[in-house]
Amino acid sequence: MKNPDRRNFLKTAGLTAAGLGTIGLQHDALAAVEPFKRAPGGARLRLALAAYSFRNHFTWMKGKAKKNKNPQITMKGFVDFCAEHDCGGAELTSYFFPGDAKEQYYADMRAYAHQRGVEICGTAVGNNFSNPKGSEERAKQMEYVRLWIDRAALMGAPHIRVFAGRHPKGVNEKDAERFAAEALEEAGEYAGKKGICLGIENHDSIADSGRLLRIVRAVKSPWVGINLDTGNFRTDNPYKDIAETAAYAVNVQLKVDMRTPKPGPADLDRIGKILKDSGYQGYVVLEYEKDDDPFENVPPVLDRMRKFCDA
Repeated sequence: MKNPDRRNFLKTAGLTAAGLGTIGLQHDALAAVEPFKRAPGGARLRLALAAYSFRNHFTWMKGKAKKNKNPQITMKGFVDFCAEHDCGGAELTSYFFPGDAKEQYYADMRAYAHQRGVEICGTAVGNNFSNPKGSEERAKQMEYVRLWIDRAALMGAPHIRVFAGRHPKGVNEKDAERFAAEALEEAGEYAGKKGICLGIENHDSIADSGRLLRIVRAVKSPWVGINLDTGNFRTDNPYKDIAETAAYAVNVQLKVDMRTPKPGPADLDRIGKILKDSGYQGYVVLEYEKDDDPFENVPPVLDRMRKFCDA
């Protein structure tokens, strides 16, 4: 049997997601989110790739078929790419699934990835959790996220990236944070019943570690953490923000560029060291956002990531 210790550990933890440690077991269900107490053995970084890296090449975009002159790729084709380039994980961004896909399609994706030796490590949605409770838009956003929790369960995906979103008109920053935490907690309760973690990303209105941590610490759920996007902080020292939030991460999306303090290439080795020093155990998902050809330029980045990823 290959690596029986890992299999026994996951069985004991009650999770199917490699690298998530004992999330849900180290927390009181009514306690606020705290840094995750990882399983013994230290940091373990696993290599994965996000479908968003091929955003200009998919045949579907947010439910609509694309008339695209660029080389096209289907979701199964993306899984094939991951398999052919030795990526253990594939993050299947929700935007690129066929708009008419039924439940069986998502179940079939799970079987297809398994047959290619690739784990569907997560999916990602483009929601907005900054709307007040009781509003029509909040209800709509919650329904949308619940739909993708159900679809993630069909695919066997243990994680979903979610957003706090942009502030609706008339909502101030303090209230938006509270609304986001409340929505995260409600969504986390539903996700937990399906065995799925939600990771809130530093995106849109979340520009720094302070705000990201205030929101996630206000949530009482063992199923909620941070989807740490290494390229999305907008501060003078984004590496410091990465270090301050890594202990709360349930997923990491790695970018090859930093937005601030001066836009330019990211120090990938430095990011890898920060994640290892934090004890992070889980997937490091390349989300390639350059506008050049990902078919040609993604593989060399994956090779660079292998220097600090363990599998």
